[in-house]
Amino acid sequence: MERRPRVVFYFHLLLFTFTFFFVISQHLIDLKNMKYFQINKDLFSQNRKKFAAKMAKNTLAVFNSNDIYPVSADGTLPFSQHRDIFYLSGVDQEESILVLFPTASNEAHREVLFLKETNDHIAVWEGAKLNKEQAFETAGIKTVYWLQQFPTIFKQLMAEAEGIYLNTNEHLRADTTVQTREDRFIIEVKKDYPAHQTHKSAPIMHQIRSVKEKIELELMQTACDITEKGFRRILGFVKPGVWEYEIEAEFSHEFLRNRSKGWAYTPIVASGKNACVLHYIENNLQCQDGDVILLDVGAEYANYSSDMSRSIPVNGKFTPRQKDVYNAVLRVKNQAEKLLVSGTMMAEYHKEVGRLMESELLGLKLLDQTDIKNQDPNWPAYKKYFMHGTSHFLGLDTHDVGLWNVPIEANMVFTCEPGIYIPEEGLGIRIEDNLVIQASGEPFNLMRNIPIEVDEIETLMNQK
Repeated sequence: MERRPRVVFYFHLLLFTFTFFFVISQHLIDLKNMKYFQINKDLFSQNRKKFAAKMAKNTLAVFNSNDIYPVSADGTLPFSQHRDIFYLSGVDQEESILVLFPTASNEAHREVLFLKETNDHIAVWEGAKLNKEQAFETAGIKTVYWLQQFPTIFKQLMAEAEGIYLNTNEHLRADTTVQTREDRFIIEVKKDYPAHQTHKSAPIMHQIRSVKEKIELELMQTACDITEKGFRRILGFVKPGVWEYEIEAEFSHEFLRNRSKGWAYTPIVASGKNACVLHYIENNLQCQDGDVILLDVGAEYANYSSDMSRSIPVNGKFTPRQKDVYNAVLRVKNQAEKLLVSGTMMAEYHKEVGRLMESELLGLKLLDQTDIKNQDPNWPAYKKYFMHGTSHFLGLDTHDVGLWNVPIEANMVFTCEPGIYIPEEGLGIRIEDNLVIQASGEPFNLMRNIPIEVDEIETLMNQK
């Protein structure tokens, strides 16, 4: 008489277990290795329309995902998606290809995604990849094929097209030493289709990516808000004797617990004389009483970057000299922001910021009129203490793509990051915020809530 209830009990237990793991697995598949919340697919549909509108007649464009880069043995670096295919599709996984062919005779082939086919084995070892339904929810693209179908379908499309857009990396500071998946594809296309006209995707991508949509600005605001949380955390942590890497760890903790994958770029935590090394990334020295720490850090969120610089006193109190230099940099930043208005040419903007910095360096007695009189026009005197640019594009890349030879316009995002570096005093100060250009008036500061004034920083550092 006891066996039947026991069988029923085990049946219901098995059913419950199956249902539980099915629901959890579906939830995990939906998240698909993403820490961030899913982005509205309308963004990517709109981005594809912007690109397609600038394509030549009867051409197609191909965008490849990044490789997973090897380290040694069976070790690899964490996967990071190529920003162009992400911008156009939202697909955030390896071995993906996007094809755009706006005039294809088959309407289903005007937007096509090719994805790595998922299966049970992959799901167990790596986590499930996007299936076709999830790809549509992510990208808004109806036609999805598995990657092994690409050679056949691509050949059909190329037979109809007269030309192809190839996606070369044309960032002004690009390091193209390592061959990418995109590079290998370009070599194959040029070998297999020598009669086709080739066009460059980069000029179009640089133009359309530089002007942000509302959803993109919201994602960047989230990245900046996460960075703010990290900064407020370390203001209560820093004291004489802490190590630079411990400060880095505090930021990492706060970033990860707020759905960021981590750093938008390699962090700079530079105390004392280290702050005079512009790209100091060792972060391995102990912070000494009386020194200032230059922090150049930023969280990413959903692949979008933030980029913040702040300079704080190790002991929680600036010396009079440190305060003077800090406030000089802050004045330059505040005045430079007012120059970032729609219609500005960046070359002229940087010259004007140089003049602002020159005035401050004279006030700090770091320069005198003789230095100004004898300066080389190609390397002005102020460059001795402020040797880098003031602003760069910001977006999916920290040094984002954009066109430098046209006037800036509304919804572009720039950093503003003047600095003064005095090696002989072991002092480097840089202050940086992220600014959205407006249709009229001064820019909107995505980092408006992050402490920046001397008094506020000192107060927060000395709270019990």
